[in-house]
Amino acid sequence: MITATEARSGKSHRDENFPVARLVHPRHRGPILAFYRFVRAADDIADHPTLAADDKLRMLDALDAALTGRGAPDREAEPLKAALAERNLPPRHALDLLDAFRMDATKLRYADWSELMHYCSLSAMPVGRFVLDVHGEAQQTTWPASDPICAALQVINHLQDCADDYRNLDRVYLPLDVMERHGARVDDLADEAATPGLKAVIAELAERSLGLLGDGGALPDLIADTRLALEISAIHRLAVALAGGLRNRDPLSQNVHHSKARFGLIALAAAAGTLMRRPFRRRLDAGLAAGTRGR
Repeated sequence: MITATEARSGKSHRDENFPVARLVHPRHRGPILAFYRFVRAADDIADHPTLAADDKLRMLDALDAALTGRGAPDREAEPLKAALAERNLPPRHALDLLDAFRMDATKLRYADWSELMHYCSLSAMPVGRFVLDVHGEAQQTTWPASDPICAALQVINHLQDCADDYRNLDRVYLPLDVMERHGARVDDLADEAATPGLKAVIAELAERSLGLLGDGGALPDLIADTRLALEISAIHRLAVALAGGLRNRDPLSQNVHHSKARFGLIALAAAAGTLMRRPFRRRLDAGLAAGTRGR
């Protein structure tokens, strides 16, 4: 059986649809990138096209054991293990992600939105929580706003990659009840262009993603660290633009990713807006504190 390092796809944080630690302070970038590299190694195992499911599970279990000190060291786990020890942070978020990748190795279909959101609670929400914890942000204030944003980012990625996921891995994240309601079939994902039913499925899920992004829209203004707030505002605005586009575009036959120029313009505008609101952040904090005391 190959090692986790040998299973790597070669994809890095620079290849992701959304920024990864581009604006955060250098003192926080190391732990975040160590987390990313560990997660990428585990994700590459789960998405490996030739590994059997049992082999994927054994390799993911080995990463789990290496990270928690219950097994042999692994070069993909050691940097994160050291970063967690340095910051006195638990491995809980990385372990949640390993559970998501175990699901990827064995679960190929999702019955409904609730099942998909459960998957996102393991595959996406822990990423945002880890970044917030690295920055020392207040969990009670920021996690509830971060979770829906992270879930939306995950669903948007699913929509962008729905054809590749099916063709390469026979994996379908589009909820089956939504597909049935619109008269779409799983094998429609193998076509060169989306059927009207599949387009309706993608549009509905894009709309739900916009709802999630609305639920988390206040997050940048809840964050104490200005550089992190700017990065999250950029990610949020990029996600809104992508989800809005997916309501009308076909990821099977059209490019649904941002160009570099559009990516930069959207991110810059979002960051500028957040920066302009920073002087009013203390007033927002006071209002939140008053609301908490009132409950």
